[in-house]
Amino acid sequence: MNWKIYVALRYLTRRSKERFISIISVISILGVIVGVSALIVVISIMTGFDVEIKEKIIGTYSHLVLLKEGGIENEKKVMDILNETEHIVASSPFIERAAFLKYRDGAAGVIVRGLDEKTEKYVSNVNQYIDSGSLNFGENGIIPGRELLKSLRLKKNDKVSLLLPDGRRKKDFTVIGTFTSGRYDYDANLVFINLKDAKEFFNKDSVSGIGIKVDNEFDVSKIKRDLQKVFRYPFTIRSWMDLDKNLMRAIAIEKKIMFIVLALIIVVACFNIASSLIMQVLEKTKDIGVLRAIGATAGDIKKIFVFLGFSVGFIGVVFGGILGIVFARNINTIADYVERLTGFELFPSDIYYLSSIPVKIVQSDIVVIAIFSLILAVAASFYPAWRASRLNPVDAIRYE
Repeated sequence: MNWKIYVALRYLTRRSKERFISIISVISILGVIVGVSALIVVISIMTGFDVEIKEKIIGTYSHLVLLKEGGIENEKKVMDILNETEHIVASSPFIERAAFLKYRDGAAGVIVRGLDEKTEKYVSNVNQYIDSGSLNFGENGIIPGRELLKSLRLKKNDKVSLLLPDGRRKKDFTVIGTFTSGRYDYDANLVFINLKDAKEFFNKDSVSGIGIKVDNEFDVSKIKRDLQKVFRYPFTIRSWMDLDKNLMRAIAIEKKIMFIVLALIIVVACFNIASSLIMQVLEKTKDIGVLRAIGATAGDIKKIFVFLGFSVGFIGVVFGGILGIVFARNINTIADYVERLTGFELFPSDIYYLSSIPVKIVQSDIVVIAIFSLILAVAASFYPAWRASRLNPVDAIRYE
């Protein structure tokens, strides 16, 4: 083992003569542990939000939506053009309009989506969200979201009615199942019916739009631009990114802000590292003088204290990383336990639009946090190391 590393480890593990210095060293390590673990947990949750929201949007809606003011009358002809276009995998027509859902004495405003049960499965994941596992409406069947089902106290085979907002048309339906997308706003407001029933109920021969699935959902912007050259006004094209653009942008900004805010915990811990190293330099003045007297250079002394700062940061990063990963993986269990214990809901689904706390631990995020923390810890040791290297060996051991 290199003698400089050996000396640094001795300084780190051997109890200091001054108890106060040892306490500050422990606080420094704990500060790094708390900062690293908090960063990992929060960044994992923010990444989980980002991924989950994208999956729910893409799953409930198609990658692209072709719309036309007043509706699309010749949808089959338009679909033939779309299906022959490069990068487009499939297309499916739909009707989407507002209505009232009435059950006994209860009623709720809903968004009615009329879907083609033959083609919808090729453009979205709606089939996977339905409890029966297939989009089969039968005769006058309706599939409400799970939260809507609970709020109106509906159950399978119940008879419900859809009413137009102006009250001029009413149609009875039978609840044949429910769907759960995982997003509260979808599950509480959407109902699915057959496209044919939707045309009859809304008295329309046209469809509201055509859902489009592409071969690469993250390259929709380019495909959207190409389609806009073919389908000009009064057609409009919206991608899944356009559906919740402000939400996606807010999550991205919030992730960066949270990183900066929580990084301040590590910065404060690194100030503690610097202060503890400065006091260790003062305590080890005699040792530094002896090392210089027997041939150690100023650079050797500097390396000892830089490695000492690195060691403190490394210990904090390792234990903070383990704690953060374990906490992130079990955060929903912890949230459920806190709710049972206190009655306080940590993650209200009606506010965050998701039924559970989304967590996605990304290896690259952990590596960035670890490197960032180690750099700060090493940077905090530069000044104490420089002070130690500047000590004159004669002055250091003169009074010893």
